[in-house]
Amino acid sequence: MNIWRVVNLSKWKKLLGIMMLMFLLLVAAACSDSSSESGSDSSGDGGSSEGESTDSGSDEPYAFSIMANLHTPEVPADKVLEKIEEATNTDVEIQWVPDNNYEDRLNTAFATNSLPEAVFLKNQTTFVQFRDAIEDEQFWEIGPYLEEFENLSKLKENVLDNTMVNGKLYTLYQGRPLSRQGIIYRKDWADNLGLEAPTTTEEFMEMARAFTEDDPDGNGQDDTFGVTDRSDLVYGAFKTVASWFGTPNYWGEKDGQLQPEFMFDEYVQTMDFFREMHENGYINQDFPVTSKTDQQEFFKNGTAGLYVGSMGDVGSLKDDAIAINPDVEFDVHNYVEGPDGEFGIWAIPGYGNLVMFPKSSVETEEDLKKILGFFDKMMSPEVANYAYWGIEGEHYELVDGAAKVTDDSALFEREVKPFQALEIGEPETNGRYVGYFDYEPKAKSEELFIDNENYLIEDPTVPLYSETYSQDGARLQQIITDATYQYILGQIDKDGFDAAVEDWKSQGGDAIIEEFNSSN
Repeated sequence: MNIWRVVNLSKWKKLLGIMMLMFLLLVAAACSDSSSESGSDSSGDGGSSEGESTDSGSDEPYAFSIMANLHTPEVPADKVLEKIEEATNTDVEIQWVPDNNYEDRLNTAFATNSLPEAVFLKNQTTFVQFRDAIEDEQFWEIGPYLEEFENLSKLKENVLDNTMVNGKLYTLYQGRPLSRQGIIYRKDWADNLGLEAPTTTEEFMEMARAFTEDDPDGNGQDDTFGVTDRSDLVYGAFKTVASWFGTPNYWGEKDGQLQPEFMFDEYVQTMDFFREMHENGYINQDFPVTSKTDQQEFFKNGTAGLYVGSMGDVGSLKDDAIAINPDVEFDVHNYVEGPDGEFGIWAIPGYGNLVMFPKSSVETEEDLKKILGFFDKMMSPEVANYAYWGIEGEHYELVDGAAKVTDDSALFEREVKPFQALEIGEPETNGRYVGYFDYEPKAKSEELFIDNENYLIEDPTVPLYSETYSQDGARLQQIITDATYQYILGQIDKDGFDAAVEDWKSQGGDAIIEEFNSSN
């Protein structure tokens, strides 16, 4: 055997082992340096990045899109959105759609299967229109997941119940006061005439008469009238006055079954009340075709003295009115008893808008939970305040624990107000600041919203379903709307109105009555 060869072979093996060890050490060192550099670049201070998680990839912002109503003329800048994204660790694309075009855009996106991951529905009517798609399981049922989220689990059970479909929950809601309805009136006119806020329907009629006939502004001219109204039987004056007369809220129980409001005597009494005001000139004569803008203009420019609707409108009405007349004085009031000596006020279901999650765009349960996690964080006080009030010190300031918009209201309108459309819940559940108002009637209106909750008239059909109503309700309602206006204007009598009701019944109304009662 060649001993020299054996010895050298042994040396080469040892040398090779040493070289391999050195190579591995160099590779490990290089990886360590690279990791250190990466950490330094991401945090800017040589440490780990803020919010870093031990789970691989879990610190990456979750990207998804939302379709929401735009209630302002312009799409907002990203300043507030960036705060929301930072606090929720998300990358959110918001598809802003002007409110007046929203339903058309929503229906188009649904028909073309191009809905984003989170879709706001605008209102209760839109929600009803999507009921068939919900029952067809085209949207995620989210009820079973809410208890997993600290904030979403705080949503009001009675409001959630009002949005259920066949006992299942598919939506998150934006909370709204159950009733904002009442009166805004010219207090300076009332003081001039020695009148107090009306507490009965008779006193309301007397104020409407006096504001029309008794020269409330003292200028010696016949240039005023009582009530300013618009072409809206719901959010105009009619439905609120109907509540005072004891009319049910859309539907009520009569002879042991649910029947529509216009089949009750109290509805006819309300029409008679408006007919009297119209005949005497106490209300704008063309109110059935008057826009909301023109209705409010009558009130702001000193032509009319009574505005029936959302008492919260007093703030914006005052701002424009004092530019015309710096001495104008408004006040708000809610309690008006009907002929039966009772006060009632119609209520909404407790929400203004709803958000749903299409299965066509949210493909997995994991994705759904991430999106629900975003809305859960939207219900934290920090993020809820970003969305509703903006950035403290820039868009609002705290006064007595409440949020007061800064003097630059145009900045707030431009940069913050659109994001209010993303709110989930209400101050009681999301913990955001309530508003501070130094204008006393506006602050009073907020108190009266709460007082209204003692006198609510609920709609018993909110949790019920009628396929005929879903398909033909809007068309059939137009029959009643037209007949109501015709009766008030004196174009038809009670027999004519009854004939319209029979027409409503024959064209599908009877089916609606049957379907609501069978699902009750």
